[in-house]
Amino acid sequence: MFVVIRFRVPESAQLEFAERLAAAVEVLGRQKGFVAARTGRNVDDPELLALNMEWLNVGSYRRALSPYEVKMVAVPLLSEAIDEPTAYESLEDAFGGLGQLP
Repeated sequence: MFVVIRFRVPESAQLEFAERLAAAVEVLGRQKGFVAARTGRNVDDPELLALNMEWLNVGSYRRALSPYEVKMVAVPLLSEAIDEPTAYESLEDAFGGLGQLP
């Protein structure tokens, strides 16, 4: 499963935000079930930033938010996200292995 978390951050605050984001990814990356993370800035709206993470399953992702160090480092940053659903299952899993989807 994967997670897409978006943030609206003024360009003048992005350097400091990127440092906080890197710290959050580092602590989340040590949690069981973490697979990968990628961060980025929207090419059409430079104030829109995204954190995309991959986890083994939704349970791994949800449990990863519980440890004390995650609550201290990552959760405050994640609370600044745009309020929208963030967890996705792949269509291959949802529809039983659709062979042509990436």
